[in-house]
Amino acid sequence: MTFLAEILARKAVEVAERRALVPERELEARAEDAPPTRRLEEALSPRGGPVRIVAEVKRASPSAGAIDASLDAPAQAARYAAAGAAAVSVLTDGPGFGGSLDDLAAARARVTVPLLRKDFILERYQLLEARVRGADAALLIVSALPGDLLRRRLDDCAALGLSALVEVHDLSEAEVAVRTGARIVGVNNRDLRTFRVDLAASEAVLPALPDGVRGIAESGVRTPADVARLRRAGAANFLVGEALVRASDPGALLAAMAAAR
Repeated sequence: MTFLAEILARKAVEVAERRALVPERELEARAEDAPPTRRLEEALSPRGGPVRIVAEVKRASPSAGAIDASLDAPAQAARYAAAGAAAVSVLTDGPGFGGSLDDLAAARARVTVPLLRKDFILERYQLLEARVRGADAALLIVSALPGDLLRRRLDDCAALGLSALVEVHDLSEAEVAVRTGARIVGVNNRDLRTFRVDLAASEAVLPALPDGVRGIAESGVRTPADVARLRRAGAANFLVGEALVRASDPGALLAAMAAAR
């Protein structure tokens, strides 16, 4: 069983357990009363435009292990926003990344920039959770949503007012994402089968995205030099997590990345 398959099997059990505690109809009622969302795509740049950073709050990852187990999620989100982050991504997966939905809600109370729920989304229930806890957008992974599931989750996002960041790993997945209607496509430079990171994935996929689709380079972007390299392929938007969490001055690193040419 691959790493992703193991995660998805665990996630299905987690969602079933949470649904047993809080019925879907209860979340639906709460979502109806939630304030309007911010559009993530409006915070991002078109290909070749100014650099925009989606700064990520994460305590750990399966590939890196513990990064900062004691990280104060809302305080970190506030630091990112103050330093000019276009949006903030919050990991809400517990076992793999040390995150929670409480982190998302706490970050919402501290920042006004768009918030992304970063998790392994399988069901509409998880999108309702995201909406209720203050997310403006949710991650959808092409390889985790086969058949018509990606389209159904995109439709669910639209109905709930959530932007969808659709994650791909190669050109074939990018074609699926665009054909299904994705307006924001993130290219994960990390192969989820091997954990190998290669910025060449973004260099291959981002220039091939149609005009009007916002592209984001994800994973492995650690330095202003990495940003500058991907800028040469037309990249404008970058999702950066581990490097910012490890940085002694995340605001300074974020600013340096934003200024990279």
